[in-house]
Amino acid sequence: QVQLVESGGGLVQAGGSLRLSCAASGSIFSINAMGWYRQAPGKQRELIVTIISGGSTNYADSVKGRFTISRDNAKNTVYLQMNSLKPEDTAVYYCNAVVATVGGTGKFWGQGTQVTVSS
Repeated sequence: QVQLVESGGGLVQAGGSLRLSCAASGSIFSINAMGWYRQAPGKQRELIVTIISGGSTNYADSVKGRFTISRDNAKNTVYLQMNSLKPEDTAVYYCNAVVATVGGTGKFWGQGTQVTVSS
């Protein structure tokens, strides 16, 4: 099995910054892609950014220019640097990974971490 553990959420004022981390562990053969989703109260979960094994990234328009994803392949960890935060960024942020294991390739989720941006 594969476990994703997120950290770094919290409360910040508008205009501030936070850095989220997501570490993958378990029976990992390779990680094909990792990404971050978020879900605000009463809204659907939305994809905000992905990074594939080659390093290419894809950002949602809502976070482009403010959020930056990076990856430490040696640590199976992905980071999300969030700058210029807005109240509308308030949500539970979930890490996601597409992982190749001995048993096949699967999609795994973290438990989520709360980000609250006050105005």
